[in-house]
Amino acid sequence: MNLAVSDVRLLAAGLDAFYRRGSTDLLDRYTDDALKRIWRAEYFSWWMTSMLHTFADASPFQREVQRAELENVVNSRALSTALAENYVGAF
Repeated sequence: MNLAVSDVRLLAAGLDAFYRRGSTDLLDRYTDDALKRIWRAEYFSWWMTSMLHTFADASPFQREVQRAELENVVNSRALSTALAENYVGAF
Protein backbone atom coordinates (compact mmCIF):
# COMPACT_ATOMS: atom_id res chain seq x y z
CA MET A 1 0.00 0.00 0.00
CA ASN A 2 2.86 2.41 0.78
CA LEU A 3 4.12 2.14 -2.80
CA ALA A 4 0.69 2.83 -4.25
CA VAL A 5 0.26 5.93 -2.09
CA SER A 6 3.76 7.04 -3.02
CA ASP A 7 2.98 6.60 -6.71
CA VAL A 8 -0.17 8.68 -6.40
CA ARG A 9 1.71 11.48 -4.62
CA LEU A 10 4.48 11.43 -7.22
CA LEU A 11 2.02 11.47 -10.11
CA ALA A 12 -0.08 14.20 -8.48
CA ALA A 13 3.00 16.42 -8.15
CA GLY A 14 3.80 15.82 -11.82
CA LEU A 15 0.27 16.60 -12.95
CA ASP A 16 0.15 19.68 -10.74
CA ALA A 17 3.41 21.00 -12.23
CA PHE A 18 2.12 20.31 -15.73
CA TYR A 19 -1.27 21.99 -15.33
CA ARG A 20 -0.06 24.94 -13.23
CA ARG A 21 3.22 25.74 -14.98
CA GLY A 22 3.25 23.65 -18.14
CA SER A 23 6.32 21.80 -16.87
CA THR A 24 6.74 18.17 -17.88
CA ASP A 25 9.94 17.63 -15.85
CA LEU A 26 8.27 15.62 -13.06
CA LEU A 27 6.13 13.63 -15.49
CA ASP A 28 9.19 12.87 -17.61
CA ARG A 29 11.00 11.54 -14.52
CA TYR A 30 7.98 9.70 -13.11
CA THR A 31 8.99 6.20 -14.25
CA ASP A 32 12.60 6.51 -13.13
CA ASP A 33 11.61 8.02 -9.77
CA ALA A 34 8.92 5.40 -9.17
CA LEU A 35 11.22 2.52 -10.12
CA LYS A 36 13.87 3.66 -7.63
CA ARG A 37 11.34 3.30 -4.82
CA ILE A 38 9.94 0.06 -6.19
CA TRP A 39 13.35 -1.60 -6.47
CA ARG A 40 14.30 -0.43 -2.99
CA ALA A 41 11.11 -2.03 -1.66
CA GLU A 42 11.78 -5.19 -3.68
CA TYR A 43 15.29 -5.40 -2.26
CA PHE A 44 13.97 -4.94 1.28
CA SER A 45 11.39 -7.66 0.75
CA TRP A 46 14.06 -10.03 -0.57
CA TRP A 47 16.40 -9.15 2.31
CA MET A 48 13.76 -9.79 4.98
CA THR A 49 12.69 -13.04 3.32
CA SER A 50 16.24 -14.31 3.00
CA MET A 51 17.00 -13.35 6.60
CA LEU A 52 13.85 -14.57 8.37
CA HIS A 53 12.55 -17.58 6.46
CA THR A 54 13.99 -21.05 6.70
CA PHE A 55 14.66 -22.85 3.47
CA ALA A 56 14.61 -26.66 3.36
CA ASP A 57 17.40 -26.81 0.80
CA ALA A 58 19.74 -24.39 2.63
CA SER A 59 23.23 -25.68 3.27
CA PRO A 60 24.78 -25.44 6.75
CA PHE A 61 26.85 -22.51 5.45
CA GLN A 62 23.74 -20.68 4.21
CA ARG A 63 21.98 -21.24 7.54
CA GLU A 64 24.95 -19.81 9.44
CA VAL A 65 25.15 -16.79 7.13
CA GLN A 66 21.43 -16.24 7.70
CA ARG A 67 21.85 -16.50 11.47
CA ALA A 68 24.85 -14.13 11.41
CA GLU A 69 22.96 -11.57 9.35
CA LEU A 70 20.01 -11.59 11.73
CA GLU A 71 22.39 -11.28 14.68
CA ASN A 72 24.07 -8.31 13.00
CA VAL A 73 20.73 -6.56 12.55
CA VAL A 74 19.77 -7.18 16.17
CA ASN A 75 23.11 -5.92 17.50
CA SER A 76 23.71 -2.97 15.17
CA ARG A 77 21.94 0.33 15.71
CA ALA A 78 22.63 1.31 12.08
CA LEU A 79 21.23 -1.94 10.63
CA SER A 80 18.21 -2.00 12.94
CA THR A 81 17.48 1.63 12.03
CA ALA A 82 17.76 0.80 8.32
CA LEU A 83 15.40 -2.14 8.82
CA ALA A 84 12.88 0.04 10.67
CA GLU A 85 13.02 2.83 8.08
CA ASN A 86 12.54 0.43 5.20
CA TYR A 87 9.79 -1.45 7.04
CA VAL A 88 7.67 1.68 7.40
CA GLY A 89 8.56 2.95 3.93
CA ALA A 90 10.48 6.01 5.13
CA PHE A 91 12.46 6.45 1.94
